[in-house]
Amino acid sequence: MTHTTAEPLQIAYSPCPNDTFVFDALAHGRVPGAPALDVTFADIDVTNGMAERGEFDVLKVSYAVLPYVLDEYALLPCGGALGRGCGPLVLTREPDADLRGRTVAVPSEKSTAYLLFRLWAANTLPGDGLGEIVVMPFHEIMPAVRDGKVHAGLVIHEARFTYQNYGLHKLADMGEHWEHTTGLPIPLGAIVAKRSLGARTLTRLADSIRTSVRAAWDDPEASRPYVMAHAQEMDPAVADQHIGLYVNEFTAALGEDGYAAVRGLLTRAAAEGLVPPLGPDALAFP
Repeated sequence: MTHTTAEPLQIAYSPCPNDTFVFDALAHGRVPGAPALDVTFADIDVTNGMAERGEFDVLKVSYAVLPYVLDEYALLPCGGALGRGCGPLVLTREPDADLRGRTVAVPSEKSTAYLLFRLWAANTLPGDGLGEIVVMPFHEIMPAVRDGKVHAGLVIHEARFTYQNYGLHKLADMGEHWEHTTGLPIPLGAIVAKRSLGARTLTRLADSIRTSVRAAWDDPEASRPYVMAHAQEMDPAVADQHIGLYVNEFTAALGEDGYAAVRGLLTRAAAEGLVPPLGPDALAFP
């Protein structure tokens, strides 16, 4: 069944500045000929679950969830987030701690951060390897490491800049390890849309997202009210940094390096038994 143009597409993405910046023109009807959107804001762990349950027409999800949803959803070649120099960190209480057989807290097991961490561990912790993995809310991880409840913690985003406040040490940078071993960017967030929308609607949606990205670049001030309305009391300068880090050439078009990064991450993760293997045409669009 193909989607009728009369009904708006149900879309969910995060309230983070990079997503609101990318979708501002499209969400507000400023992209001629684009499909109408009905927007829901949800954090990525929520949208990952939505995609696994087949809810919503279009979703921003973690690349790590793709192997579980690509039967029903197609990966769009634009609109997502890949980056360099923005990888997750492993933090410990003692510098140069030995993690073999130790307990590590992580914010999610369905995330690029977790896959990068497991690939790093497979590479750098021979023998016994990791001990227990404990999933806990992101904001509880650094205090848990500081208080000795876990031996180490995997952290993302702004924790890169605040971990010293907890007296913690950076044991390793997962992004550095990934970029050093592959030369590729880090695949973070993807835009997926239901295959049942049909090739014409999927192509129109991808073209519209690309136009929306370029419109935001051409006139950054136009998107500022939307960005700041949802940026959860974030300083405007921090919002600009966030956009600068996560909205880049890969957002406009995944391109050769973008697809290589996605395929590389998921192929390596499948080889470690962390995710199901991808079919040969799983990333094809539309």
